[in-house]
Amino acid sequence: MNKLHIAAIAAAINLAFCAGASAQTMSKDQYKSAQSVIAADYKSAKAQCDSYSANAKDVCKAEARGGQNVAKAELEAAYKPTQKSGYNVSLAKTQAEYSVAMEKCDDKAGNDKDVCGKEAKAAKTSANADAKAKLTISTANQVANDDSAVAQAKAGEKRATARKDAATEKRDAEYAVAKEKCDKFADDAKASCVMEAKVRFGQS
Repeated sequence: MNKLHIAAIAAAINLAFCAGASAQTMSKDQYKSAQSVIAADYKSAKAQCDSYSANAKDVCKAEARGGQNVAKAELEAAYKPTQKSGYNVSLAKTQAEYSVAMEKCDDKAGNDKDVCGKEAKAAKTSANADAKAKLTISTANQVANDDSAVAQAKAGEKRATARKDAATEKRDAEYAVAKEKCDKFADDAKASCVMEAKVRFGQS
């Protein structure tokens, strides 16, 4: 898989988050320089895809785009480090992996292709649910720094809700995969397979 190795960003992050300088961020010049590096690396990675053909070329291009988007998100997180920018990095990585996985599914056919797509979507849903829960919990923890009992209780409720929502989203995605796999069966066998999946993943 093509990856955009950006030394400029790594150096900037080291400067921004070195010991004793946690409040310091990269300079505007460093930010602009890193943007140029990202653009150049993406152009180079995309050009390498010309040596491939058919779906392999599409996979290569998806990897190049994904690498660029992840690099951009990481740059923004280094330039303006916040919980939200860190969350956006997670989303970018998940989307990049999903796009590549979906392109690879094009090499399959029939139910195998359908299952491949559902598995890719389930992986994306699961990763995004974890990232969202992490952001919510992190935000709740900040609120919980307030010593009041009310703030502590509200933070606890938000953490519990975040974990519950993440578990539900992941379970639903796993059920979608299991249900898709049932399509290889017919009639009673298919109905039995779907029912088993519903029971296993708590679907009504």
